[in-house]
Amino acid sequence: MARQSISLTEQNDLWLRNHVENIGDYANKSELVNDLIRRARRAEAINSKLANAEKSGFSAQSADQMLVEFKASIK
Repeated sequence: MARQSISLTEQNDLWLRNHVENIGDYANKSELVNDLIRRARRAEAINSKLANAEKSGFSAQSADQMLVEFKASIK
């Protein structure tokens, strides 16, 4: 696994620490940051697919309808 050093604003560091210490979903800030990046990458993939579908003109579905269908298919 790659090791990375990042600088955070005080507010972002406080949010990360609070989330790790009080929410308890993550053991440390690294786990939380990696999950946030995974979620951002997934959102980019979804947005890209939606944009491509809208440009193709192939579907009569709206962007919202496609998003609902896509989310249902990944569950």
